[in-house]
Amino acid sequence: MKIARFVSTACAVLLILVLGYVQTSNVRAAVRAPAPDHQSSETADRTPYIAIPDSKLARDAAQYIRDSEGEFLFEHSTRVYYWAALTAQRSGVPYDPQLLYVAAMFHDYGLTEYYAQSHLRYEVDGANAARQFLRSHGVSEAASEQVWLAIALHTTTGIPAQVSPLAALVAQGANMDLVGAGYDDFTAEQRDAVEMAYPHPQDFAEVFMRTLYESLKHRPETTQGTGLADVMAYEDPHFVRRDFSALMRNSHWAARK
Repeated sequence: MKIARFVSTACAVLLILVLGYVQTSNVRAAVRAPAPDHQSSETADRTPYIAIPDSKLARDAAQYIRDSEGEFLFEHSTRVYYWAALTAQRSGVPYDPQLLYVAAMFHDYGLTEYYAQSHLRYEVDGANAARQFLRSHGVSEAASEQVWLAIALHTTTGIPAQVSPLAALVAQGANMDLVGAGYDDFTAEQRDAVEMAYPHPQDFAEVFMRTLYESLKHRPETTQGTGLADVMAYEDPHFVRRDFSALMRNSHWAARK
């Protein structure tokens, strides 16, 4: 009996040690998951606090965007998701991880070569594509409309926060990744974890602004009234910003006086 009890106790201790090792390994893996390749699941990617949704919808969105946009914009969009989700976690804002992920993935889709002839705002092109993608996956019209609004408005300062939590989160995530808005609201551990998985390239600002310009130079009128006009002026010294005051002073109504 004593021998049997000893063996049973030894096995239990061994099992605890094994489980402890596995758990420790999983925690370490969660801190820095490698950027997945085309064959691996995006849902394996994690920061210490946030996981990409584990669903066919999320995997299909990641595959579609990665294939369409390339690594540069795909990784930017992935960081936008993390910043947005971390913001929601910190603020206690309820959100649907799948909808947030799709919105983050598609928020710059309108910059792709598919819209080389478009004269819509690039935000609207991306919003339309996201809505079509969601419809093809059986997502409700109400949810698809939330994503549409979040993408369409993400460059319009002051509006997203008044529309929905989803719209506010996408805009906040994008602004954090582009200009560091809210940088100090994230812990150093959070910032390091995201950067280790999807680091900003050294020339991120220049490459991103050039990407914007190349995608929008055939439709400069769509940039007026947003920060995109600043990018156009930076890249093209002949770009003229619209002057709303001049429009009013020179309108037909003013000419009648």
